[in-house]
Amino acid sequence: MSVRPAITVAAIIERDARFLVVEERDAGRLVINQPAGHVEPGETILEAAVRETLEETGWSFAPTALLGTYLWHNPATDALMLRFAFVGDVTTHHPERTLDADIVQATWLSRSELAARSAQLRSPLVLQCVDDYLSGRRAPLETVVCIAPPGGRG
Repeated sequence: MSVRPAITVAAIIERDARFLVVEERDAGRLVINQPAGHVEPGETILEAAVRETLEETGWSFAPTALLGTYLWHNPATDALMLRFAFVGDVTTHHPERTLDADIVQATWLSRSELAARSAQLRSPLVLQCVDDYLSGRRAPLETVVCIAPPGGRG
């Protein structure tokens, strides 16, 4: 197992009892995930969450709270992932945008639909984040302090 976790972000967005998710190809398999991805150099974790959501779904994302920080060991790849999950709203849809190459589609699924497709979830974090969201877990965005490296976007 890597001792250095990959830093990732995820957006938890609920509308009308459905959650915005993506169906994507991962190692030849069709999986379901929240809009999520890696933090790029010079980028804060909040910027990464906004960017990844737009790139994967075509929706502009406005984070409102930190849902939680999750450490997960992927047994299939032996990778360690540190996920910052943010709650927020989508504001504008940009249907003309081309989505990331591995994204098949962005869609809205209920918690029960996600649970029924649990074998397709990219990781156990997908349902864990939905359940934490539904339990009311939230932390103020002010608890997320992002100091970008020199030349970063701050």
